[in-house]
Amino acid sequence: MTVFPQDKVARARVLVVGDIMLDRYWFGEVERISPEAPVPVVHVARRENRLGGAANVARNIAALGGQTTLIGVVGDDEAGVEIENLAAQDNIATRLVTDPVLHTTLKMRVLGRQQQMLRIDFEEHPGEASLAQVKTLFAAQLQHHDVVVLSDYAKGALAHVDVLIDMARAANRPVLVDPKGHDYQRYKGATIITPNRQEMREAVGYWSSEADLEMRAQALRHKLALEALLVTRSEQGMTLFLDGSRFHVDAAAQEVFDVSGAGDTVLATLALMRAAGLSWEDAVAWANRAGGVAVGKLGTSVVTVGELR
Repeated sequence: MTVFPQDKVARARVLVVGDIMLDRYWFGEVERISPEAPVPVVHVARRENRLGGAANVARNIAALGGQTTLIGVVGDDEAGVEIENLAAQDNIATRLVTDPVLHTTLKMRVLGRQQQMLRIDFEEHPGEASLAQVKTLFAAQLQHHDVVVLSDYAKGALAHVDVLIDMARAANRPVLVDPKGHDYQRYKGATIITPNRQEMREAVGYWSSEADLEMRAQALRHKLALEALLVTRSEQGMTLFLDGSRFHVDAAAQEVFDVSGAGDTVLATLALMRAAGLSWEDAVAWANRAGGVAVGKLGTSVVTVGELR
């Protein structure tokens, strides 16, 4: 793997579109059981908000020194305002649609002594009017970016993902997709999709060997007219499938603490390295290293250039 391409990364421009959410953490101590019910009482000592979903992808791109613009839908509420503020702090350009009848997707986690005890999710799908605005913003931003990332968390912002892929292809912009669900036909025509091990199983079924996986992966790649397909496999590393070839890297993590958000880091690094002009193999190697750093951190987090070096 080459030296981190700092100068090329600084010129790289990545457009991120997808499901935006706010990750809210309440940290505290547990010293007693509630007298009202057999549940622990968490005395909250610290609160922290972090960008989640597609916003975390953009945050990771910015943390590595790349230029990024974020498109998505938020509600007209406190969480939506907080996302705008956090994005500004992280040097992310935003083109957000504010839906007046939508509540911003929010994941609230309660932790006692660094152990997650409870997660509460608030989520609603955006309406057609908001999705139409996303397409308009996307069309306006395409020419100003080198690479497109579509971050799908199945919250509705990418309900028309096929249209966005077609628009990007018409503009000759590579499209990297983090998929969700089992219907991958909607991602047809993307440049690459990056399912994790479980998502790949949902799409192609269980494989019995590496040769079986390669056969299924190449069949899916051909079916969806993809240039490449990357399967992220946790402790087994990552495997990239190209036309007639396979490239594997072993897991880089020294210690796994929390896998939440690691997929965002991998996708962000992969997109940024491709925008910087690196080969698929080199881009995957950097993404693997970044993912190995991310899983050693608590919650959705970013990886810096210093940590990759």
